[in-house]
Amino acid sequence: MKTINRSKIGKLMAQEEKRFVQEHPKSKALFERAKSSLLAGVPMNWMVRWTGPYPIFVKSAKGACVTDVDGHRYLDLCLGDTGAMFGHSPRPIVDAVARQMSRGITMMLPTEDSIWVGEELARRFGLPYWQVTMTATDANRFSIRLAREVTNRKKILVFNGCYHGTVDETLISLSKGIGVPREGNIGPPVNPAVTTKVIEFNDLDALRAALAPKDVACVLCEPAMTNRGIILPERGYHDGLRELTQRSGTLLIIDETHTISCGTGGYTAAYGLKPDIVTLGKPVGSGVPAAAYGVSQDVADKILAKINADTTDESGLGGTLSGNALAVAAMRATLEHVITEENFQRMMPLAERFAEGVDAIIKNKELPWHVVRLGVRVEYRFTPTQPKNGGEAESTKDPELDRLIHLYALNRGILLTPFHNMALISPYTTAEDVDFHTKILGELVEELT
Repeated sequence: MKTINRSKIGKLMAQEEKRFVQEHPKSKALFERAKSSLLAGVPMNWMVRWTGPYPIFVKSAKGACVTDVDGHRYLDLCLGDTGAMFGHSPRPIVDAVARQMSRGITMMLPTEDSIWVGEELARRFGLPYWQVTMTATDANRFSIRLAREVTNRKKILVFNGCYHGTVDETLISLSKGIGVPREGNIGPPVNPAVTTKVIEFNDLDALRAALAPKDVACVLCEPAMTNRGIILPERGYHDGLRELTQRSGTLLIIDETHTISCGTGGYTAAYGLKPDIVTLGKPVGSGVPAAAYGVSQDVADKILAKINADTTDESGLGGTLSGNALAVAAMRATLEHVITEENFQRMMPLAERFAEGVDAIIKNKELPWHVVRLGVRVEYRFTPTQPKNGGEAESTKDPELDRLIHLYALNRGILLTPFHNMALISPYTTAEDVDFHTKILGELVEELT
């Protein structure tokens, strides 16, 4: 196999940064202004993670494209890191939100839309009862609380390299076999090892040992990991996971926030999983803040009395904006018109085309890279084989090359997800868009080899 000429990376990066600054003067001016009132110059700190000396400021976004304040139009393969996975401002969502805005935004009372949403989520994911939240973080936090109530256990279990929002218990990593606060975790309230067991994904022996004491309330996991890049489950892993959790009396929570890329019912429906709880986030309202969690009949039977008790604002569940009329209207329109079989039938072949284009470059240049696809989510990594867990994925990172690819693509009109080389295919993405990315990646590889 051939390798990248490392000496060229720094030189190209300097050229690309100079080009970026020359072509984005208005974004630079806004960033400088923002630093006087916004912490780190952005309204949410992740926004500084984009490659380049400063983030671009957006003027508008529609379908699969973003336009910045300097007038540059981009093919958006990030799509709000899944928040706009099915496109920016789809017409049915805009119309539904506009109608509901005139009828009322939040009343702390249910609307008929909420029933439709609950029935549809039950049909898609096979769990009978649902609640609506504002974020997937909330959905995961509330699900953990339910698991602790049902099992009368305090510990939870997650996988090294997981991502479940800003849930305190999940901000944990493995270091020499020991759970420690994740690097960069700001102000952890307690050492997460007090609340959480952490093991590697795809390791049933480690899972069996961790669950053996029967002190774990729930396993919280993505069915395929996405935070350290796409890590697919090995054959038989989910069967073993379900068997071991049931045997130990541990609830299984599947977080489908990213893996809804696999189909209208996420990975759960696509592969016939049988979790006790499912959580959903970002894409379910097409970018309008909304999320949800669904529970099995058994879980519902065990917690309904407390749900109905007169401890509304003391239970640790819910919030006055959760399930508001506007969010639920956006969810209904998204499920009815956007997250549809018809759209997936269009998106899946384009995702395959994207992966095939990248794979052809890798093989043509004999690079020690690989490409992996999870439904309409595609990623390429700088190793010859796919990592099987978070530890392996972390050890193979190449931040220098990663940053160059992102900035090179951005300067030529393509936005990749800033945290890794991940692309999402929306219903608005075209074959020409996919081929454009292949062309740009091929040109960069040609310069580096």
